[in-house]
Amino acid sequence: MPKWLDNAVFYEIYPQTFCDTNADGIGDFQGILEKLDYIRDLGCNAIWLNPCFQSPFGDAGYDVSDYYTAAPRYGTNQDLKRIFQAAHEKGMRVLLDLVPGHTSIEHPWFRESMKPERNAYTDRYVWTNTVWERPDGMDCLRAVSQRDGACAVNFFSNQPALNYGYYKPEKPWQQPVDAPGPRATLEAMKDVMRFWLGMGCDGFRVDMAMSLVKNDPESKGTIALWQEVHAFLAQEFPEAGMIAEWGEPDKSLAGGFHMDFLLSGGPSHYDDLFRCAEPFFSHRGKGDVSKFAAHYQYYIEKTHGKGLICIPSGNHDTARLAPRLQGDELKHCFAFLLSMPGAPFIYYGDEIGMRYMEGLTSVEGGYHRTGARTPMQWDDSVNAGFSAASGERLYTPVDRSPGRPTVKAQMADENSLYHEIKRLIAVRMAHEALQSNGSIAFVYARENTYPFAYVRSSGAEKILVVLNPSMEPAAFPGAYAPKETLYRLGGEAAFSADTVTVPANSAGFYLL
Repeated sequence: MPKWLDNAVFYEIYPQTFCDTNADGIGDFQGILEKLDYIRDLGCNAIWLNPCFQSPFGDAGYDVSDYYTAAPRYGTNQDLKRIFQAAHEKGMRVLLDLVPGHTSIEHPWFRESMKPERNAYTDRYVWTNTVWERPDGMDCLRAVSQRDGACAVNFFSNQPALNYGYYKPEKPWQQPVDAPGPRATLEAMKDVMRFWLGMGCDGFRVDMAMSLVKNDPESKGTIALWQEVHAFLAQEFPEAGMIAEWGEPDKSLAGGFHMDFLLSGGPSHYDDLFRCAEPFFSHRGKGDVSKFAAHYQYYIEKTHGKGLICIPSGNHDTARLAPRLQGDELKHCFAFLLSMPGAPFIYYGDEIGMRYMEGLTSVEGGYHRTGARTPMQWDDSVNAGFSAASGERLYTPVDRSPGRPTVKAQMADENSLYHEIKRLIAVRMAHEALQSNGSIAFVYARENTYPFAYVRSSGAEKILVVLNPSMEPAAFPGAYAPKETLYRLGGEAAFSADTVTVPANSAGFYLL
């Protein structure tokens, strides 16, 4: 695993709405370049940049039409290279978003594959042999060209599925993973990775990494595919970092990924913490952390401690933490996120408590996700400092509600969420036990009960983390004798011979 992942703290940028410097209403590379110091000063030393390749933007850039060219709306390849170079000069890394499972219908590969005459791209996508037959279990495009057949789509109808083969071919048109067509697809994707890694990017977040090999119920074919990619990267780009959008670390890490996300809506019970009727981190104190802890422990045992299980504050596909959680509740969320193993990911704006905006008209395939993709709120100037464009030209509307959080206001307030996160990152960076590879032992995670407590360890260093976001004091059994309080939110825990008593609305990191 690349050494730089040992203490990585990521910041996710949705480029469309981060910072617009040319007043066209859409964020751009120059805006990202100008805000690198802001990200570094927060404490983040790595960036995940959402798709920025050429695209018709039917799905916010996840429908790629040219893997080798930056989208002109953001800038040029040279501008993107400048981001890599500037980030490296500041001690930061940059991951691009790779979409290997599908392309846009406008991609030249797909246009060639639609031709009835056999050519180099005929087998680049998953096609049936007749327009009357759908690919099993998948939506499809059909009657879109003179080619006889239906083409599978991975997600939206403008995203034809690339062909990596079938683990268990059952029909004549289903090609095995080692057939020439699937092999050519994989080699083409390796070439894309070579290009951008050669340009200076530091790795990739891989979209829908679990989706490549079809009819692969146990993911054995997909795991083998990623093991091959891992071997290629280890030989040619050993410092490249790879994180999977998979949500099953026992599979993705076995495939050679260095990191995997816990996904909203996946099996991890991640939503129990932040996004359910009674989140654990709500002051109401009616949440349940036990299923999350049990499933996380299951992943640790299944992966044998190999690789990083990452927990994001949110991302472009999920509702934001706010307004479901507010005030100190958000501080408790980040005390958790920044004290867990794996590399934490902070979604732009979550560090100031930006709100999820309900009821927005869908933009570029966002639908319900659009409310989590609104412009970054930098200050109290026009359009919250995101853009000098007129309001109707903005990618999405700005949150204009009273009291909306801004970077400027939170930087001026020492008690703000921004400063709390900055303090938490500094504590994490100062203690190896709190970083990516430190082990974790859950010492109290009872059903429908508070607090939540765990011990992080690395070498001789051990740190007890105790989280009680509820408005009632709590206690749990345990004999601990802390040497020092490393971090405290609210009151301090009291330690007796066999019990830890925790004040209401409190969090603490205690050096043992």
